[in-house]
Amino acid sequence: MSGIVGYVGRKQAGPIILEGLRKLEYRGYDSAGLAVGSSRAFHVRQAAGTLRNLQAAVRLDPIQGTYGIGHTGWTSGRANLADPDRTSRATHSGIIVAVAGKPSNLAAQRAKLPNALRQSARTDSEMLALLVGSHLENGVSLEEAVRRATAGIRGSCAIAAISKQEPGKIVAARLGLAAMIGLGKNENFVTSDVPAILSRTRDMIQLEDRDIAVLTRRGVLVTDWEARPVSRPVHHVLWDPLMAEKSGYKHFMLKEIFEQPRSIRETVLGRLNEESGKVVLDELGVTPRELREISHLTVIGSGSSWHAGLIAKAMIEQLAHVHVEVEYGSEFRYSDPAIDERVLSLVISQSGETADTLASQELAHEKGSKTIAICNSVASRIAHTARGAIYTNAGPEMAAASTKSFASQLAALYLFAMHLGQVRGQLTPAGSMRCARGILGLPGLVETALELAGRCERIARQLAHAGRVLFLGRGVHYPIALEGARKLQELAHIPAIGCAAGEMRHGPTAIIDADLIVVVIATVDPAHRSSQLRYERIVAQVRELAARQARVICIANQGDRRISEYAHEVIPVPRTHELLLPVVELIPLQLLAYHVAVLRGLDIDQTLDVGRSVSSN
Repeated sequence: MSGIVGYVGRKQAGPIILEGLRKLEYRGYDSAGLAVGSSRAFHVRQAAGTLRNLQAAVRLDPIQGTYGIGHTGWTSGRANLADPDRTSRATHSGIIVAVAGKPSNLAAQRAKLPNALRQSARTDSEMLALLVGSHLENGVSLEEAVRRATAGIRGSCAIAAISKQEPGKIVAARLGLAAMIGLGKNENFVTSDVPAILSRTRDMIQLEDRDIAVLTRRGVLVTDWEARPVSRPVHHVLWDPLMAEKSGYKHFMLKEIFEQPRSIRETVLGRLNEESGKVVLDELGVTPRELREISHLTVIGSGSSWHAGLIAKAMIEQLAHVHVEVEYGSEFRYSDPAIDERVLSLVISQSGETADTLASQELAHEKGSKTIAICNSVASRIAHTARGAIYTNAGPEMAAASTKSFASQLAALYLFAMHLGQVRGQLTPAGSMRCARGILGLPGLVETALELAGRCERIARQLAHAGRVLFLGRGVHYPIALEGARKLQELAHIPAIGCAAGEMRHGPTAIIDADLIVVVIATVDPAHRSSQLRYERIVAQVRELAARQARVICIANQGDRRISEYAHEVIPVPRTHELLLPVVELIPLQLLAYHVAVLRGLDIDQTLDVGRSVSSN
């Protein structure tokens, strides 16, 4: 996903903007640019390829100025800042616009311009600059011109604009995609993502959709889409700026894999009474009486958050005995769901800004359903719109592929399932204590699983040149098979599918041969009868796979000798409760995908499909 950074103050803007763009590299991009203003002149530098190319261009031809904007983005190798000479000649305004995300209807907006202007726009930024410039006349301010130009824009984007006619001013607009204003002393910032400016300020304003913000070094004014001044809350970000750095790890993803014990602890901290096992969710926003009256739950998510929702279904149905439906945000938003005020909707999103999940949340509200957000961002739209939330407190996730946010979501969903079971009288005090001991011990088990990194790196060599990989799991482990397949696809670009192991004979058996690698989730909770039954079936399937010459890699419990008789490789993970096993199984699958991608020479933190997306999980 593309990103924007802007600065206005007393310092030189160029180094600040370049620093911010560097911290947005994890979002993926193939071009970058910045424009810095001084007096009535602009200094623009753009480069295709990595940010190093832009930094080299600035070193060769230094720029001066105390305000400016910059971007990273996907533009097929062509930089995407508006060309000030072209837009100035076309509109006599000298506008520069930086865009994050993707406006979806610029072709329709282009038709509103005179024919001569239509032909001069080559990029989204130039198109928006021409639209803004066409309104910048007869004393109209830059912010009003931006408001008029963006009135018909659809899609999911955020923009920042500067004009030669109004030096020392940045105008920012949120059009569906997150936009944050950072507040400083005699300086202010705008960005599409917090880490870009976290080392400069922790005081942030999250713009709401269709807000317009005017930034000068003296202050910030926010107005709504009708130009009425509005007051937006200032949030003090608690993340340590060092959390947004690699801290000695080769990649953000590896760092975030190893941060999972801490992120799980942060999710559980203060929400569980260790002596009684009682869960306290102060920000839930739904009363115990309302929880007792719900008929069923709908869980909505996209990508890995959908996989978390599938695991939440098992947690909630087992601990609270309430029926759960799990929906893709991208499908639910276009459906006519049979929900009403007696249905509680859980919306899961790491960023709290996922476009499909947001639209689904709005539909759930239209149908009368109350929503609870499971997300990592207190200032996000999903959290702001929901009745209440369970914040995962995982800290910034910089890698393109979700790791610690997924583990934290599972911890939050387990706490919710416990709470719902306690409120509805389905989880006894003894059962609550068993669950509490399990979740409190989970970070330590994840730390043990992380000790498998060396083994996973060795096994990854067998996967690095695989033509296809099949992931199998049963019951609550099936979503982890899906997650493992997704990670391998996303990071290593290897064709991989996740399959419910019980469905093997309905198609997948036909592709089993000596060229196929099969990763099987084969853990068991001996205290859980259905888990034992599933395990017996998994052992039989592993035996059959080996007989058909497939190469089998098993994620199994420590000390499991039965499975090692048939598997080519076994990755042993610690034992725990059936509903918490997915979290420890997750670790070796993340490590496998990471090391395979490294061996294949791929960019770990900037996967192509995520980079081109306009929403996150």
